[in-house]
Amino acid sequence: MFRPRVALASLSGEADAQWARAGAAHVGCAFLGGIALDESTRAAARAMTDRDRSEFLPSDPIAFVDAQFGALADAPLRPAFNVRSATRAPVERAGAVCRDHDAVLELNAHCRQAEMCAAGAGEALLRDPDRLAEQVTAATDTGATVSVKVRAEVDGVDLPDLAVRIESAGADAVHVDAMDSESVVGAITDATDLFVVANNGVRGPVTAREYFEHGADAVSVGRASDDPDVLRAVRTAADDRRAREATT
Repeated sequence: MFRPRVALASLSGEADAQWARAGAAHVGCAFLGGIALDESTRAAARAMTDRDRSEFLPSDPIAFVDAQFGALADAPLRPAFNVRSATRAPVERAGAVCRDHDAVLELNAHCRQAEMCAAGAGEALLRDPDRLAEQVTAATDTGATVSVKVRAEVDGVDLPDLAVRIESAGADAVHVDAMDSESVVGAITDATDLFVVANNGVRGPVTAREYFEHGADAVSVGRASDDPDVLRAVRTAADDRRAREATT
């Protein structure tokens, strides 16, 4: 899906094309966003900004996604966009844009902010696998490469089972915020053939290697994504892992 097997993970209201370019020398992919696509999630995002959260709120979110990809047309990485929606139609439009840019559409089933969950997006989708699967199918039907961002340790949610469900719906990848449950990465890789990106606490080679040992195909860096020393160290760990795999 991308090489090197290190990604920049989306940071709400901060992860734009300029941010992606700053880390491009060390990563194979950058997940821009997240961005709210439909009226209910945009209302939620506006409410979140009222309590000092950073959010992208352009007048036309689909045009914004397209423009951000355009700004990365010559960047040496694969772009991706993390999107939030409670409805299907905007996912289809965003999927078409991602397809046209050979980018990854990442469906956000991860955000746990109360406003976004009340709108029926983010973590609410983890608890509603039928609607999540519908969004996956809507996106894959456009021809886009599709990832789903998920969170571990959500009560009542079996992530390996959910991963099987989204794979059946057509997803290509799952981006796992492992929280303190690194072993869930291995459980997902055992249950599916999805490309697994492991996230949470990746700030150096030790954490990166741990995720790779659990079976992750790639790792992503979130809060430390603006630190070139961290990105360089994680890239080295990913390259070392790939070199070892090539000799076995």
